[in-house]
Amino acid sequence: MVSAIIPQRLNLNAVWLSDLHLGYKGCRAEFLLDFLNRTKADVIYLVGDVVDFWAMKRHFIWPASHHAVLKRLIDLAASGTRVVYIPGNHDEFSRELCGHRLLNIEIADEWIHTTAQGKRLLLVHGDQFDYAVRCSRLHHFVGDMSYNLLLFLNRWGNRLRSWCGLPYWSLAYYIKNRVRNARSAIDAFERAAAQEARHRGLDGIICGHIHQPEIRSIDDVLYCNDGDWIESCTALVEHRDGRLELIHWGDLQQALKCDRAANEEATPQLLRLPALVSRNL
Repeated sequence: MVSAIIPQRLNLNAVWLSDLHLGYKGCRAEFLLDFLNRTKADVIYLVGDVVDFWAMKRHFIWPASHHAVLKRLIDLAASGTRVVYIPGNHDEFSRELCGHRLLNIEIADEWIHTTAQGKRLLLVHGDQFDYAVRCSRLHHFVGDMSYNLLLFLNRWGNRLRSWCGLPYWSLAYYIKNRVRNARSAIDAFERAAAQEARHRGLDGIICGHIHQPEIRSIDDVLYCNDGDWIESCTALVEHRDGRLELIHWGDLQQALKCDRAANEEATPQLLRLPALVSRNL
């Protein structure tokens, strides 16, 4: 973590969001909507699992906050922001619409983004790399009842933290990084993704799928994962100078709330936000 001064409204070249899981009770839609309302970008990439049809098939929910997020994305697309949607495995039926445009949103199976620094990056959801972990270690850890229990504890633990005035903290992220089998599976996934970018002669890859935000170089290939909006509440962004950065919006949302409470009559241009940015490149 490094300290940063962040404008109240982010002005960016590009934003990557994935694993929103709208329609699933664990989605942190309130953080996501706050992020969208405070961010101006030339292009927003939705990198899969935007709506969780798997969860909705088991237990249908569609809260007003989830609807507000979807409406905000549609409104942004209608008002001039380029929105590109790359379906994932939880909304895979949308892959039948690849190559088409719906409500001003472009739908594609994959994309290549060129940064202001000239880096060419492959954009995919990431479920195509499940073979690298043999669908055993990662899927058993991420998909079974223990993971659902972990998310339950994460959700209620953060409600308690909120009541106590404490910032959001991801128990699920903390534990995943300390379970050896999960960490090994995540590393295998990341290396498979980087290898795909190398095979195509590209500078790097941006994906989601495994709910593990990351920016790192793997054998001179840039690997980026924009995280999720269940556990980590993260977005990957490209600044005007081409820098890529992971933003933890749970940290930012809490900092903004505290600043507003302390300065109800003030309208500062900048907010000092310690421990906001985890990594940048």
